Amino acid sequence: MAYIGREPQIGNYQVCDAITVVNGQAAYTMQVSSVNVIPESVNHMIVSLNGVIQNPGGDNPSYTIASSTITFSSNLATGDSIDFIYLLGNTLDLGTPSDDTVTGAKIVDNAINSEHYTDGSIDLAHLSADSVDGSKIADNAINSEHYTDGSIDTAHIGADQITNAKIADDQIDSEHYVDGSIDTAHIADGQVTTAKLATAVFTGATDIGAAIADADLILLDDGAGGTIRKSTASRIKTYIGNNTPAFSAAINGNQNIGNNSATTIAFANELFDTGSDFNNSNYKWTVPETGKYLVNIRAAFEGSADFFAALSLVKDNTGDQFAITQSHDNTNDMLTGSIIATFGASHVYYVTVQQTSGSTVALIGNHQHSEFSVFKLSGV
Repeated sequence: MAYIGREPQIGNYQVCDAITVVNGQAAYTMQVSSVNVIPESVNHMIVSLNGVIQNPGGDNPSYTIASSTITFSSNLATGDSIDFIYLLGNTLDLGTPSDDTVTGAKIVDNAINSEHYTDGSIDLAHLSADSVDGSKIADNAINSEHYTDGSIDTAHIGADQITNAKIADDQIDSEHYVDGSIDTAHIADGQVTTAKLATAVFTGATDIGAAIADADLILLDDGAGGTIRKSTASRIKTYIGNNTPAFSAAINGNQNIGNNSATTIAFANELFDTGSDFNNSNYKWTVPETGKYLVNIRAAFEGSADFFAALSLVKDNTGDQFAITQSHDNTNDMLTGSIIATFGASHVYYVTVQQTSGSTVALIGNHQHSEFSVFKLSGV
């Protein structure tokens, strides 16, 4: 059915800003109110040059367009005049939609960015559950009022983070000690009394003073009901190991570590190497003899960003590895790992580190922060 009265106008009609001709120039930028505009096509515009409407198409078009640039078929000269450029818009456009008529189905995915949101308009009702991760939270922005009582478990406490100041007095008893973990280094001088020693340590004496009064007495039981004295010291069986071969090497200056790529740590500074088993040129350790070894790895990052990082002891030519994965944050910038394992003679190992900060970060280059050390366990 034909329209009654005037047919509705639904194009986006615009007149471009005046353009000054430059002698010898063919290309010019089209703007409306000093903002670049892009026509739908050459067929959606009317261009007048020196009083003549220009041909937009055919075999010999008078101009072409690329984005917001119009290029005439030949360079213009002083005295030429671009009378006007009239943009018709897309004549199939629907014009300006009525209020509350554009639904989600009409919007292209990933097309709306932050410039279209009203400040403060995104509330909890519009956030998906579990959608706010650590990268969206400002550093040092969450305090104790936001934690649920009892919600901080051991999985959320970094290693070596609880200091003496955080432990109430008289709160640690024997159930919290690892069996055999209290060594002489942690017992103050003069603190072990007679009451803390089994009487079998002596020769039946219940008083340590009386036992020590015998200058020849060694405070050991020989297992046969007698006391071992200096004259019978040959009955003591002793094994002393020197825990070699061994070496220790550190980074010689800071080392930059790229994002999300396993990087060999350049332990170029040998602190010692009893058997010349570590190569400080390619940073690889060759196992000198089959046995059990204790491997210690330590690497410290500069800065205080939050990210995950992993140390790995990698077996050369096979890719087999021992991995130590830890978090790195503004209170825990050092990765540490210790491994006791049997290593075969002539096998070669090196250390890699991988971090996911999103950018390059630096390992601190000194033996107090970044070190690779190994020694063989004697007697096992």
